[in-house]
Amino acid sequence: MAPVELSRPLRIVYLYPDALNLYGDGGNVIALERRCAWRGIPVRVDEVRMGESLDLTDTDIVMMGGGSDRDQLAVAHELLAQKDKVASYVEDGGSLLAICGSYQLLGRSYYMGEDRIEGLGVIAAETVRGSDRLIGNVAVKTDLAPEPFVGFENHGGRTLLDAEATPLGTSVITGTGNNGDDGFEGLIYKGVIGTYLHGPALPKNPELADWLIAHALERRGDAQATALLPLTPLDDTYEHAAHDAAMKLLP
Repeated sequence: MAPVELSRPLRIVYLYPDALNLYGDGGNVIALERRCAWRGIPVRVDEVRMGESLDLTDTDIVMMGGGSDRDQLAVAHELLAQKDKVASYVEDGGSLLAICGSYQLLGRSYYMGEDRIEGLGVIAAETVRGSDRLIGNVAVKTDLAPEPFVGFENHGGRTLLDAEATPLGTSVITGTGNNGDDGFEGLIYKGVIGTYLHGPALPKNPELADWLIAHALERRGDAQATALLPLTPLDDTYEHAAHDAAMKLLP
């Protein structure tokens, strides 16, 4: 498709790919970049690595993956020193996808072993210890797509949403999702989507990727960006085939 004009490229910031990239979560960034490029939307991907300063002033989409306990703790230390930047971005409606450990980190606190770790506190949730791990293929019914979103979960923490928080959706499989008890999976707040869906999630769930892109363009608010809405439909034959294959793996 012919390139479209924007005042500046859509900027995707991938936080800590050197620490947060379990189960191919980095593929979410590739999916976002390609879905923009296929529509002719100019896009720029910047990686922020451990030890680097965080600048979100002209960011349109932030991507955070999952990581091991050790790496997640290191990222927590990095971001707690800069949490005002993240909080400002979130409250301004910035698009952000946080997977698994990053989803936990956005809440008020989570646990690593017996230790309670302070979170960024930018979403109305906290994560407590579980007696075992929730592991397996999962799906979540949402209002964002006609079919459930699919992915793979592997987490020991149990995420509890505040009463006023909005879950991403409801788990198709009983005993999965945020905590295995209340039936909810993930969270949606302004432009933030937190979820336990690894896989990576976006290649198999193109509607989720397009929601993040569309929200980012709407937030821009200028005529060039809003003229791209609604997004031009893409041929998602392969994406839907991957989705359907994942649905067949559900217990």
